[in-house]
Amino acid sequence: MEKKENTLLKISSISELHQLLQLPKPLHPLVSLVDNTELTVNKELLNRNFILNFYKISYKFSENGKMGYGQGYYDFNEGGMMFTAPNQILSTDEEAEYHGYTLLMHPDFIRNYPLVKNIKKYGFFSYDTNEALHLSDKEKKIVIGLLNSIMEELNTSIDEVSQDVIISYIEVLLNYSNRFYKRQFITRKAVSNDLLSKMDSVLENYFNQQETLNNGLPTVEFLASALHLSPHYLSDMLRNITGQNAQQHIHEKLIEKAKEYLTTTNFSVAEVAYQLGFEHSQSFNKLFKKKTNTTPLSYKQSFN
Repeated sequence: MEKKENTLLKISSISELHQLLQLPKPLHPLVSLVDNTELTVNKELLNRNFILNFYKISYKFSENGKMGYGQGYYDFNEGGMMFTAPNQILSTDEEAEYHGYTLLMHPDFIRNYPLVKNIKKYGFFSYDTNEALHLSDKEKKIVIGLLNSIMEELNTSIDEVSQDVIISYIEVLLNYSNRFYKRQFITRKAVSNDLLSKMDSVLENYFNQQETLNNGLPTVEFLASALHLSPHYLSDMLRNITGQNAQQHIHEKLIEKAKEYLTTTNFSVAEVAYQLGFEHSQSFNKLFKKKTNTTPLSYKQSFN
């Protein structure tokens, strides 16, 4: 069996990726929309992890095959959309059938447009592969319609407004994707509620087992890892379900535990801060007062 090449392949331009996929040259050097049925993937590319220096938005129909992404894989059996920002590690599966569309966009394409800053607000570019966007039939029609409009514009002779039009379509596509993700958080509320219970359990165990003494305050990254989610997805899911992000939930559990220490032990305020993982008791005092409108000492004294 031939040994796989582990070298990380960096692809800096859309033209370079087209060449590797044995596609015709892109109609525009900074943006391309590929019909995945036209792909002939180079065997070298299949055997290596690679990094793209540009944005990639994929819509896959329900087909077999997987694509590696970071430490996990995205299974195409359910179909859906995947969003990757520049400099994220990807890989492909040799047995995959990639039916659907892939939109490629270099950051330089939006360099002088508000989208270059606004694109950072779309947290789904940092979601993991198991957090793909699954579309309803109605949503699929909207997405495919927008992709077809982009393709039509790319096939039209380039003029002074071509870039404006294509970027407008991409902005609409991202806004719809944002709306559809919010819908997904709501329609999968049972799953979300289960995650909420697991999250509370993880935080409770963290405090009860005094992990704070060795590892300090629990972080969003720790919590997301324990739940097998990306930090962005966890915060976005919580914000849509509860109105609070992951950091706010951690603070809520932290204050709850602080109140328990202040009312059921003889710990001083400084000792409570230490037990909770704060390096400085002043930071604990500040957070406690912000969340409860009273100081830890005043709260403790009110129960004596």
